[in-house]
Amino acid sequence: MHKLSALLGLSLLAAGLAQAQTASSTSPSEHSPPGWQACQAMGSDATAQLACFKNWAASQAPTSSTSTAASASQQPDTATALPAVPVVEVIQAQAPDGKKIGCRDTHYSELSRFWELQKGSDCDTFALRGYRPTTMMWIGSTSVNNQPSTPSPGHTVSTPFNYERNETRIQLSVRTKVAKGLLTSAVDNEAENDSLWVGYTQQSYWQLFNGEISRPFRTTDHEPEVIYIYPHMIDLPGGWKYRLSGLALNHQSNGQSLPQSRSWNRVYLMGAAEKDLGGDARLTLQGRIWHRLRESSQNDDNPGITDYIGRAELVGAWQINKIHSLGMTVRHSLRSEARGSVKLEWMKASTSIANSAALRYHVQLFNGYGDSLVDYNRRRTVLGIGLSLVDW
Repeated sequence: MHKLSALLGLSLLAAGLAQAQTASSTSPSEHSPPGWQACQAMGSDATAQLACFKNWAASQAPTSSTSTAASASQQPDTATALPAVPVVEVIQAQAPDGKKIGCRDTHYSELSRFWELQKGSDCDTFALRGYRPTTMMWIGSTSVNNQPSTPSPGHTVSTPFNYERNETRIQLSVRTKVAKGLLTSAVDNEAENDSLWVGYTQQSYWQLFNGEISRPFRTTDHEPEVIYIYPHMIDLPGGWKYRLSGLALNHQSNGQSLPQSRSWNRVYLMGAAEKDLGGDARLTLQGRIWHRLRESSQNDDNPGITDYIGRAELVGAWQINKIHSLGMTVRHSLRSEARGSVKLEWMKASTSIANSAALRYHVQLFNGYGDSLVDYNRRRTVLGIGLSLVDW
């Protein structure tokens, strides 16, 4: 009896397939129940229904690439097949070369990423980036300038202020690249690109702890500049590589009226080199030498400023590892009466953010002239402790 039922089920399946083939060849708009539906209709005989489904499933199995052509004529008509399951292709997104991630790609050196010296380290134009550290610090100094003065007439404060030596320093510094490939034409990622940048730095001294005089900002310096960078890859002795030359126009002023007005303009040349020490360790060295643009004596807020602040500076940085870095900046007047300044710095990244290394604990010690523009002719020692964002 069971064998008879199975044969009856197979006969119904064959009839259904034949009917589907006939319908698909005569009227594509009329569809007969597919084979699996015929099996479903055999619910009264479980054994026959199971055999029907097994035979139908076998007819849907894909063939190997070597036997496809030979067995194609033996396969059931595709009109009876279930819809194919779509294949999902996983695609790993990648940013185009030189876009967004280029200046964060550690395949390139520190200077190459900072100034985007190569096509592969390019973050394109008009992307806002950090320049000098953006800083919030407590400041303690050996003295404070309560009566700023210069040799120019009308530039001496008549009534001394009541400032305190403990205050807060806030520095904001940003830049953006406005043009690239002006004199060079980079073809591949390792090729070099020159660039033109616009930068702005603002530094404020805030008498945050001086409630007696309503916690004013003692002074704020504004420093916009335009910088042209030309890349190099020149091998130097000792494993050093000379990486860039630059030319810049710089303006600095405190935006005050007389008697506290201070401002000057200068052009400077710069150059930078680096040395890879292996792992995350490296050394960088940058030098600048500048020339003050001449002003008439009646418009000169700060005569002899270069004799105090200096005419050149040398900046050295040692990245010890992802966590720690040391820095030193030396400025000199390049005259027999040596004035200028020395600044020592230590930065430490939190271990939880060591991979980004953007936020740092920052300790700074300064001695000399010109830690602010109003103090260009006043020597003092300043200790700063706080937090800084570097090249965010």
